[in-house]
Amino acid sequence: QVQLVESGGGSVQPGGSLRVSCAASGMIFRFYPMAWYRQAPGKQRELVAEITASSNTNYADSVKGRFTISRDNAKDTVDLQMNSLKPEDTAVYYCHAPRQGSWGQGTQVTVSS
Repeated sequence: QVQLVESGGGSVQPGGSLRVSCAASGMIFRFYPMAWYRQAPGKQRELVAEITASSNTNYADSVKGRFTISRDNAKDTVDLQMNSLKPEDTAVYYCHAPRQGSWGQGTQVTVSS
């Protein structure tokens, strides 16, 4: 059974930085793509960033140049470094293993002055 456990997140002022991390278990992590999604209140869940098994990356236009997704296959983790945060980045951020159809429980990121 695949388990994804997020950590990090929290509250930050506009322009600040946060890092969220996801620890995976129950899968051969290095073989599979991973992704981060987010869901703001009253909005649909949306893709933020994704990373292939070979570490090719793709980003939503709204976060390009500000967010960086990375993976550590030795630790079975995938991180999302978020810089230059804006109030519109406020959401619950979810780790996702697309091939397995698994989701983490989510972690809150709030950007507010």
